Parts: sequence; C-alpha cells; structure tokens
Amino acid sequence: MVKKILKWTGIVLLVLIIALFTLPFLFKDKIKELVIKAVNEQVDATVAVGDVSLSLFSHFPKASVSVEKLSVINKAPFAGDTLVYMGEINLNMSIKELFKGDGEAMQLESFSTKDGVVNILFDKDGRGNFDIALKNAEENKTEEEKASKPFALTIQEYKVENLKFRYYDERSKMRVVIDSLNHNGVGNFAANKLDLDTHTDATLTLDMDKVNYMRAVKLKLDAILGMDMDKSIYTFKENKAFINQMGLKFGGSVGLLEAGQQIDITFETLETSFKNFLALVPESYSGSLADVTTNGNFTVKGRANGLYSETTVPKFNIEFASNNASFKYKSLPKAVENIFIDTKIINESGVLNDTYVNIDKFAFRIDQDVFDANAHIRNVADNPLVDAKLKGTVNLGNVTKAYPVQLDVPLSGILKADVETKFDMKSVETGAYEKIQNNGSISLSGFNYKPDGFKSPFVISQANVAFNPSRITLSKFDAKTGSSDIAITGSLDNFYGFVFKNQNLQGNFAMNSNKLVVQDFMAAETTAAAKPAVTAEGEAKPAAKPATTSDAVKIPAFLDCTITANAKSVVYDNLNLTNVQGKMIIKDEAVALQNVKTNIFGGAIGFAGNVSTKGKVPTFEMGLDLSSLDITQSFTQLDMLKSIAPIAGVIAGKLNADVKLKGNLDAKEMTPDLKTLTGSLLGGLAGTSINANESKLLSTLQSNLKFVDFSKINLNKNLKIGFEDGKVRIEPFELKYQDISVKIDGTHGFDQTMSYNLAFDVPAKYLGSDISKLLATLKPADANNLSVPINAVLGGTFKSPKVTTDLKQSVTTLTNQIVQQQKDKYVDKAKAKGEELLGNLLGGNKNNNTNGTTTPADTTKAAAPKGEELKQQAKDKAKEAAAEAARNLFKKQDKKE
Repeated sequence: MVKKILKWTGIVLLVLIIALFTLPFLFKDKIKELVIKAVNEQVDATVAVGDVSLSLFSHFPKASVSVEKLSVINKAPFAGDTLVYMGEINLNMSIKELFKGDGEAMQLESFSTKDGVVNILFDKDGRGNFDIALKNAEENKTEEEKASKPFALTIQEYKVENLKFRYYDERSKMRVVIDSLNHNGVGNFAANKLDLDTHTDATLTLDMDKVNYMRAVKLKLDAILGMDMDKSIYTFKENKAFINQMGLKFGGSVGLLEAGQQIDITFETLETSFKNFLALVPESYSGSLADVTTNGNFTVKGRANGLYSETTVPKFNIEFASNNASFKYKSLPKAVENIFIDTKIINESGVLNDTYVNIDKFAFRIDQDVFDANAHIRNVADNPLVDAKLKGTVNLGNVTKAYPVQLDVPLSGILKADVETKFDMKSVETGAYEKIQNNGSISLSGFNYKPDGFKSPFVISQANVAFNPSRITLSKFDAKTGSSDIAITGSLDNFYGFVFKNQNLQGNFAMNSNKLVVQDFMAAETTAAAKPAVTAEGEAKPAAKPATTSDAVKIPAFLDCTITANAKSVVYDNLNLTNVQGKMIIKDEAVALQNVKTNIFGGAIGFAGNVSTKGKVPTFEMGLDLSSLDITQSFTQLDMLKSIAPIAGVIAGKLNADVKLKGNLDAKEMTPDLKTLTGSLLGGLAGTSINANESKLLSTLQSNLKFVDFSKINLNKNLKIGFEDGKVRIEPFELKYQDISVKIDGTHGFDQTMSYNLAFDVPAKYLGSDISKLLATLKPADANNLSVPINAVLGGTFKSPKVTTDLKQSVTTLTNQIVQQQKDKYVDKAKAKGEELLGNLLGGNKNNNTNGTTTPADTTKAAAPKGEELKQQAKDKAKEAAAEAARNLFKKQDKKE
C-alpha cells in the first residue's frame, strides 16, 4: 500500500513538475496577446512588444509574467516620438488566473518596471503627446466588450526602478528631467481606503527658457499616504522629505476633482539650524556638513491652499528666513558671518500673474568685506518687473578660505559693486533699453587667475564697468599675461537680453596692445592617461600610449561684437608682425576681418576675409595683398606660402601679389586644410637672385643641364598660380638666361610631389667645345642662328627630385642638322664648279695663239674631277667631322653622369 502511495505521489509530482515547465510555453502567446490588446484598446499609437515570458518558479506559488521592451510611439502630430518605453515589466498573479477564459479579467497582485523612459511634450499650439486615448472607443463597444477587461487590479505592492521622466513645453520653454527615479509602494488597492507606504528617490533638473534653476538636485521622500479611493483624496501622514540634504515634512491633502486638484498642503523644515541652508547646496559643492559649525537659524515654511486648474493656482506663501547667522568649516581659516536672509514668494489671489517675490534682504560678511542685496519681482507670468539693488565688496581670495569651493587654481582680486537696476522683461526682449533704469558701477582690481594648461597667469590690474540707462560701458580693462598686454574699452548694448533672455551679446570695443603673443592666450594640449584594456578572459592588456587631447575651437554663437584692434607688435609662432591694425566683426559663429594691415618680412600685408565655425567643419575665405615682402622669409616662415611654392625659399628679392584663398580649417588647430584649398595667386617678383645650391631640385637640374647657371636666371616676372583639389597649377610662363629661353608649365601637390615640363631653346654654341668644332665648319651667321630644343621633365618631390632630359637626342638632331648644312654647302659648291668645268669643256674657254691658229687640247693631262665625285667627297668629309664631334661629346657626357 505504501509503495502504491509513494508511486502515485511520485507520478503526481512528476506531472506537476512537467506542467510547471510546459505551462509557460502554452500560455506565452495568450499573455502577449492580452498585453497588446490591453494597450491597443486604449490608445491611438504604435505599440510594440519585444518579448513576453512566463515563469512559475521565480515567485512560486504565483505566476510571473515578464514583458520586455514595450514601447508606445506617437502618431501625428508627434509622429515618431517615443511616449513610453519600458525595458522590463513584471506582472505577478495567481496561477489560476492563467486558466481564465476569454472575456475574464486576470487579477494582478503586484507589478514592477525597470529601465523605463516617459517623454511628455507640448508643442507650440499647446497639444500634448500624451493625448493618445482613442476617441469614441468606449461608445463603439458593446456592453459585453465594456464589461470585458484583460486585467483587473488587486495590487498589494508595486515597484519602479530607474525611470527617466522628461517634460518639455515648447511654449514656455520649460524643461523638467526627473532622472534615476526609484519608487515603490505597499498597500491593499482592493480596499476603498488604504494607507500606501511609499519610498522615492530621484534627481531633478529644471530649466526655464534656457535658464537653469535646478541641476541634478537630489530628492527623497519616505511617506505614508492615506488614500480614499471613493473620494479621490490623498492625505499626507507620516513623511520625511529631503532636498539635497535639507529635510522637510509635509501635511495636508490633495483631492482630485473634475475641474482640477484641490490642494491644501503645508510644509516646513525638520530643523531650524542654519545647516539647512547649506544642505540646499549639492554635497559636491558644500562638502561634508559634519565639518561645519553654525550659529543662528534658517527656516523654510509654506502653505498652499486652493484649486489648481487651467486658470487658477492655489494661494500660497513660501518664506525663507535667517537672522544674523554664521558658519565656519573647521578645515578652513575664515568664517562667513552676519548672514541675513528674508525672502518671500506670495500669491494672494489664485491668479498666477499676481505672484510676487520679495528678497528684502540678502547679506553676509567675510572678514571686512560686506555684501548686501535686495530685489523685488512682480507680474511673474506676463511681464516680470524687476527692481534690484546690489552693493558690496568681495575679496575673491577669501572665498575659498571660507567656503569649500573646488577650484582648479586659486583666485585673487577685489570685486566691488554698487548697482541699482529696474526693468521689465518685455523691454529686454524688444530692445527698448530706454525703459531700463540702470545706475552704478562694478570694478575688479588685482585679479589673478591661471587657467589650467596656460604657462602664465591672467592678471587684470583694473577693470571698470559703468551702468547707465542705455548701455553698459567698459571704461577700462587693463590686463597682462605672459609678455602680452591688452587694454580694452567699449560698451555692451543688450546686457540684460543676454543675461535674462539668452539673446546675443552685442557690443563695440577698441583694443590696444604694445605686444601681443598669441601663444600666451592658448592652452597647451593635455595628455590623457590611457586606460588599460581588458581581455575577454579578464586579463589586463598593456596600456596604450597616452593620447593628447584638445577641443575643437568654436566661435561662441552668442557673440555679436565689433572689435577695432591696434597692436604695435604681434607674435604668432615664429612670425613677428608690427603695426597691426584692423577691424574684427564676430557674429553668427563667424569672424569677419576688415581692413587688416601689418608690416612683416620687410614689407606689408593687407587682408580681409572671414572664418566660420558654424558648420560641422570650420571654413575660411580670405584675400591677401602682399606688398614688397622679402621672398626668402615669406616662403620659409609662412607654411601656406611654403606649400604653394616650396622652391621660392631659395629666392632672394621682393614679392608683390594678390592672393585669394578659401577652404576648410582643422577644427582643433584652426589651420588651413591644404587638401581643400582653392584660390589663386597673381603677382610678380622683383630684384631677384637665386641661391641654387640651397635647392636639391636646382642642384639636380644644374648637374643635368650645364649650359644654364640657374643662380643667374632672371626671375623678375609676373606669375599666375592657381590651387585646387590639393594641387598647385602654375600657368605657363617664360624665363631668359642670356640668349637661352625656357618655358615652364606644370603642377605640384601640397604633398610636395611635382610634375613639371621645362622647354629650353638653347643656342648650339652652349653645347660644348666639340659642338663648337662642328659649328666652325659653318658660316658665322649660320652658326649663330642654330639652336637646339631641349626638354626637361621634373618628377618626384622637391626634396627628392627626378630629372630626365632629351639632351642626347637633341645633340644627335643637331649633328644631323650640321651634316645636312655641310652637305648642302658642298653639294652646291661642287655643282657650281662642275657647271664651270663643263662649260669650259664645251668651248666656253678656248686657247687661241697669237698667230691665229688653234692649239689642240692636251689630252695627256688628267681629266678634271667629275661633279658626282666632288659631291661624295664633301659628304664624307662633313660626316667624318660630325661623327668625331658627337663621339667626343657623348664621352664627356657619360663621364659626367
């Protein structure tokens, strides 16, 4: 009997185990269908589900359903925007719920989400992307369908992990980001009344119209909420909240009505110690509060009562107060004393625009430096009116001695302010500066700051700013860094628009300098330590070499300024510019240069152009007027000119040219990307001489072409050079050396590779003594008119040139030419002589004796040479002389090579 019982028990257990493994596969598709159906029946959006799984073991004896990668994507007018994304959703229910038929709701007992994102957007017309509920969906359903629900809630607990909530209103430019939200609650939702025990923590960032009010503020709330589900009233019971490190407690309730929310809430700080004020500051900036000794109090308390709806807000009164408080960090030498804070934010009508802010007093003292300010703001919603006063002195060097500000380098200097201002935001927005009332001044003296990476500190000996109704004037700004000095004066026309409305900063300035070293204002590249890589097996790979890092240069988009500059000396790398003057216009992420003039390289440069960093790749366009520049210095010290004409560095003389350039810039170095350079150079050389021995190219040419002394070529010519697609194209031009002419044509790349053709027209007399022997056989006039075309092809690079010539072929051509001339001369001579002899033989020259008788010819004498024999003799003689000259010439040429 026992065996039978054990046998059947074993069989039942086996069946149950098999069932537990197989049921998830049987119900998987059904549950996925229910999830999609539950969402699709309610929303007009695109819903996607990555995967659905069912487990009977993880929360046994409950069934656990996991939904992965659930997303809800908006349709028009927010087409493509993600409204909701959940990396993981877990639903827990009784196993019996899996066996319910169609139309029966599954009872959910708990749920959790993980790695979710919620995006709430309002467009400029006030439409929200969350308004996706199907219109008329309920009206079109049958009574049976209305009664049928995929899921029913009998939740006992829920949990949200790592949720990011984003909110953006295009009309008000309000942006709220609640990040790393973790929240859980325990309560019996099946009851009409329950106490929900909740725990919440998150970080909050708040921006309004590009102005940041809160950045990653830590929030924490542990609260028990009394919930009346029938009346929709939620009451604060036991609770404790923290804003960063400041503790608050809440009381009151929130009720949900058709018209909005009925709010009746009070709150106040848990303690009255002045540490509450420091606790508002993020710990990364305030340090450990355990290290602080405080005296006096700081309290925050408030009340809100009334209806929050589309047209009203609750009446509220929030107060921040401190009376003669002080604090001192034990690790720092100085204290902050005589701290007074009296601030109220009040609304007495329930109309948002009637809210006003009174900062009646905000004051403190560090050593002997006293700072005092007050401000009042009205009409906060429609057109804020601001009335503020600021007066005080702050020794910047004492700030870090009294407060643990983490600065990379210390500050020093005395800041004094005595300013009164009164304005409304519409005047700021519209530029009606005549309605803005300003008065007072701000000064900074003895300011000393050494930015990271800079060799020398930046020292402002004196800076004075005066405030008046129409503008803010920089009456003095004297500064030095390294060996550079600058003095600036000018004015800002819309300072308030820049500060409060993120408008462009408009101004006009004049800058003067005795010496300006550009390197003094540039940070050195920083070296980033390479992180050791890890193999798949977890072993550390050898660390890579440290990499240098530097940020791409961007011209600030907010600048709209004109600067007229005058500097006696400007040093840029190895360049020394004198008497630099011109105008610089900064606008729309670009700098335009106008009427810039400077003396350099024994001459002058005038230029105009622009540089823009607005696109992904910075660009430039510039025109240069080069006047009487020393050629050697220009083409050895200016990299761009060196790339355009590398050989010009061995030329002495003066350059006058008009240069037009445009192309891309290296984003970090802001130097031209030569591969993208296009433009032209049109100019001339004067008073030139050449040091051929300093050029590998000219030396190689000289060894191949002895008939030209390249150091004596006349280069006083006008040239036209074009550049595009990484190549420099020299328009054909002709040079003279004595009575030798050469035509030059070709291109070279900015990578220094070249392809040039040199076509020489060389008088034959320059081809050596052997050719001279041949020329001696010619008449002087014929010899002087005889020239030889010789071509030279230049390849390789300027540092490693390859030169090929057709000199041998040209000499052979010359030899044949001389042979032909000699042959023609002897043929003509022989022909003339033969004709004379033939005439004599035919009686044209008879011998008559004195007695009138004829003497017969002496037939025993040798006959005169025939015409054909004379012709052959002349040909042979010329051929022999030419061949001997050519042999001697080639022997010498071979020895030279």
